[in-house]
Amino acid sequence: MAESLSYTEKLKKWNRFEVEKFSKKAPVTTPYPFIDIEKPPEYRGIPHINPEKCIGCGACVNACPPDALILEWDKEHGVKRLTFNAARCIRCHRCVEVCPTGAMEPTNIFEIATDNKEDLVEVVEHKLAYCEECGEYLDFTERQIEYVKAILPKEIIDMYALEDRIGLTQEAKMRKTVEKLRETEGNAYPAFILVKKGGEE
Repeated sequence: MAESLSYTEKLKKWNRFEVEKFSKKAPVTTPYPFIDIEKPPEYRGIPHINPEKCIGCGACVNACPPDALILEWDKEHGVKRLTFNAARCIRCHRCVEVCPTGAMEPTNIFEIATDNKEDLVEVVEHKLAYCEECGEYLDFTERQIEYVKAILPKEIIDMYALEDRIGLTQEAKMRKTVEKLRETEGNAYPAFILVKKGGEE
């Protein structure tokens, strides 16, 4: 007949150090969240905005399905504000794919638990371009304009005409066009030959 030991006797025979030694060899669980867990290289985590590369174009905002990215214009202070809310992000990385400057950088960060919602919000502000003709701010940032001038092929683009109009509001452009048309009044217009059907002039 098997010997029946009391609970006290069993505790006396229990070797705590042997149990600890075994648990170190074959842990049942990992010590997460106290250590970082290795993720596969292709894992899509929460993206990050690099403020040094961002030009405020809004391509990421247009591509974001859950509206985790929004754009705001504060023309009173002359800034354009890009806000990213990680709590709304579904980690599709569409913003990463469409960003023309690589400012939306992918990460493998998946843990966003926090007791402060402000930790999940990322804000980047850009200075709006200024129209010298009418004194109003444009819808575009200064970085956007510099980026456009840098990527346009100078061999086929009239850069002087571009510089003359790229920093103007729509109203100022229309005013300038009207002024140029008025300057040309009285000049001889080129004669056009109207060709009728049948080849008659």
